[in-house]
Amino acid sequence: MPTPAVPEISEEVLHESIEARTETLISLRELGPPDLVHLLKQNLRNTGKQTGVYHHVTGVDASSSASLAAYINTLTYKEHGQVATHKIVEGLYCCYNAFSRLDMRVHVTIPGTVEAYCVDERGEKRKATDDLWLETYLCSVLRAYSYADDGSGDTIRKIMGVRRFNPVTNTETEHRFLSAAESLFFRGWQLGSDSVVQVPNNVSNHLTAGLLKYFHTTGRFASAINLFEKLRTQNVEVSSLLSKVLFMGNEEVQGVRILYQALKNTPMDYVMLDTQAEFLLKKALAAETPSQKEERLKMALGCADRSTIAAPSEFGTWARLAQVYVAMEDWDNALTILNSCPMFTYQDKDAPVMPEPKDVYLPTLPETRLEEIDSEPESRYSEQVDPSLLGLRAASYRGTFKLAYGILTEMTAKIGWDQLLKIRSNVFVMEDEYRSEKQDSVSQPQSTKRNPSTDGLRGTPEPTTNGDQTDDEGDEEKAATGAASAEADSTAPTLTNGHGEENSVEKPTHTIDPGEVKADGDTSATTDEHLSRLNNKRLCERWLDSLFMVLYEDLRVYTIWRTQMAQYRAQSMQYKKSAEEWEILGALAERLQHHDEAVEAYRACLAARFSPKALSGILRAYEKQRNTRDTVAAVIRLVTWQYRWYSEFSPELLHTIRALIEEEGAVKVRSIIQATSLPQNVLDLTHHYAALCATFRSSGTDG
Repeated sequence: MPTPAVPEISEEVLHESIEARTETLISLRELGPPDLVHLLKQNLRNTGKQTGVYHHVTGVDASSSASLAAYINTLTYKEHGQVATHKIVEGLYCCYNAFSRLDMRVHVTIPGTVEAYCVDERGEKRKATDDLWLETYLCSVLRAYSYADDGSGDTIRKIMGVRRFNPVTNTETEHRFLSAAESLFFRGWQLGSDSVVQVPNNVSNHLTAGLLKYFHTTGRFASAINLFEKLRTQNVEVSSLLSKVLFMGNEEVQGVRILYQALKNTPMDYVMLDTQAEFLLKKALAAETPSQKEERLKMALGCADRSTIAAPSEFGTWARLAQVYVAMEDWDNALTILNSCPMFTYQDKDAPVMPEPKDVYLPTLPETRLEEIDSEPESRYSEQVDPSLLGLRAASYRGTFKLAYGILTEMTAKIGWDQLLKIRSNVFVMEDEYRSEKQDSVSQPQSTKRNPSTDGLRGTPEPTTNGDQTDDEGDEEKAATGAASAEADSTAPTLTNGHGEENSVEKPTHTIDPGEVKADGDTSATTDEHLSRLNNKRLCERWLDSLFMVLYEDLRVYTIWRTQMAQYRAQSMQYKKSAEEWEILGALAERLQHHDEAVEAYRACLAARFSPKALSGILRAYEKQRNTRDTVAAVIRLVTWQYRWYSEFSPELLHTIRALIEEEGAVKVRSIIQATSLPQNVLDLTHHYAALCATFRSSGTDG
């Protein structure tokens, strides 16, 4: 297998990329940015002239200074320009240690010496020890999985010039990875956690997330069980992780038994309770009879409800409870619980902050040349996009807001927009009815001075309990309302819900602002009689009110698209959009859980030009349909596109190949790959993924 090409980003000022990295060390909050490789190149004709170039990389073995120096040496063997005009005389490899918050650095002089040291947040040099290298190695593997692309190309496009390698390529490197993870497991909370987890703990952090992703990708469940069994003897909390990998490996009875035994010792462990609820919910949705479904949902409800008591400040427990209520079709409670979810500011992955480059060189290997892919970059930047499509705020949601929006769209897909609005007005205090009650109360004799935000809305949490908000999130309601108000509601087209009924996309009215209720409560006297209609209602959190406005905008744009499509078809006319617009419409339909329409849009996008995002969307549909040949064809193109942009490793694509091999057998999958009418060099890239499955002895690779 050829290694990916080496991108080169040239510096305006010598070593400015290293200085920029040093300055940003103090602001790092997650696993750290990809590794930085800086090279000093000397002109062969003018030895006094030196140029600084750099690129980023993930997945390189960072277990010692020797392994990082070896990576730099591999770069000196190749000259990636058309003519050899320079030679590399120095190299610096920077790899972040998120445990000790140090940047491990290896300086190589060619020919000459290797110096290893580390730099702290103040930019001061320190000695690199064996313990620090162990921490650095583990962080490096976790970063490789965290920064890997899912096939859509979104991650690849975020940071320019990143080479991505697979950090664990055989059972030997797996043993080293799991040994390091075992040694540092109970320090994993120091690495932080995903943005949907408020407080990292022993079983909810970046280390455990990386381990679970590795086991899910490779199917190495025996190794997982062995690791977590050993760790469970030190801390019973690890039982939740052990049960998760048992569920992954279809050892469900054993997984349930372990959770049952562990919860007898720690009955209020919220991760274990949530794991139980997730398992029961999955089983309920797969139930064969309504009575089975009802029974399992009742059990899931008990676990999910208890987990919110055990961890009231965690988003995941409340979101799970809302999902259970959605599955039970208890829409009032689903919306009430969704409103109670604590929302957190999204913390994106650490990314390099570099000065403006002097020049950028992005070479292409002959092995990745494929005509349909090569034409993508040129056509991509010349496309026109409707501003209304670019302004869809839901497309930018991440973290807790994205998950909450997903629950809301699931409800909409099941009951329709009109019904959702009715439930919303039943559950929450609407602005018009609050104004009406307030006006009526002025003419009534005052009894006891009471606060409607606490009296009329018993049990409603204070608005501030729903976590921090960024400025963007805080202004979400105003922005969404402004966008929605710009359209005339009277001309809104019709929308068909999941039951085949047509509804007009009615613009949602506002709920009352919780802050206003609180302020009014200090001066307005209201009686029990006039609060009767509000007694069983709650205040809708601002963020959820904003989500309704954003959902309205999504539905409005989606409905206009579908109506126009129908009109054009009725007149036998072609409905024209640019590839970028089709890609956005596909993502919109997928967000709203209209999967057939999403595939239709993605296909239209691919008919115009290649798009990894559109092909990834279609791949998901192929996987659900168990369409093996089309799945393989899509994977081949996505693997090639990834390799074209210096990534030889995508956990999601590897998992797709592994799942196909488990179901169809390695011989058949390899035959389907080989039978595809594409150049052999392109097919070899996907054969490499299949070979990895054989190396790990995945199910289906025997014989």
